[in-house]
Amino acid sequence: MLWVKALHVVAVIAWMAALLYLPRLMVYHSATPVGSEQSETFKVMERRLLYAIDVPAMIAAWLFGLWMVWLIEAWREEWFWAKAACVLILTGYNLLLFRWAADFAADRNSRTTRFYRAINEIPAVLMVAIVLLVIVKPF
Repeated sequence: MLWVKALHVVAVIAWMAALLYLPRLMVYHSATPVGSEQSETFKVMERRLLYAIDVPAMIAAWLFGLWMVWLIEAWREEWFWAKAACVLILTGYNLLLFRWAADFAADRNSRTTRFYRAINEIPAVLMVAIVLLVIVKPF
C-alpha cells in the first residue's frame, strides 16, 4: 500500500506541475505575435510539456489512485466522493488545456492573456481542496 501511495503522490506532483505551468506558458504565448520565433518556441514547449509530463503523470495518478481506492475501499467514505469530483473537474480542465494548446499550435488562439492568467488559478484551488479532503477528511 505504501508503494502505491508513494507512486500516486509522485505522479500527482508531476501532473500538478504541468497543470500549473502550461497555463503560464499560455499567458506568455498569447502575448507573442503569431508566427514569431517566440511563438514557435512556445508551441514546442507546450507540446513537450503535454506529452512528456502531463499525459504520463495524469495516467499514472489515475491508475495509482484507483488502485488505492480499491485497496482501502475509499468509496465507502464521503470525503472520497468530494475528492473524486475535484479530480474529475481537474481532468476536464486538463482536456481544455489540450484544446487550447491545439488552438495555439494552429495559430488560432482567440483568448486573452487575462483569460489565461485567470484559469491558471483553477488547478491550485482544486489542489488545496483535494489535499484538505484527503488529509483532514472533514466528513
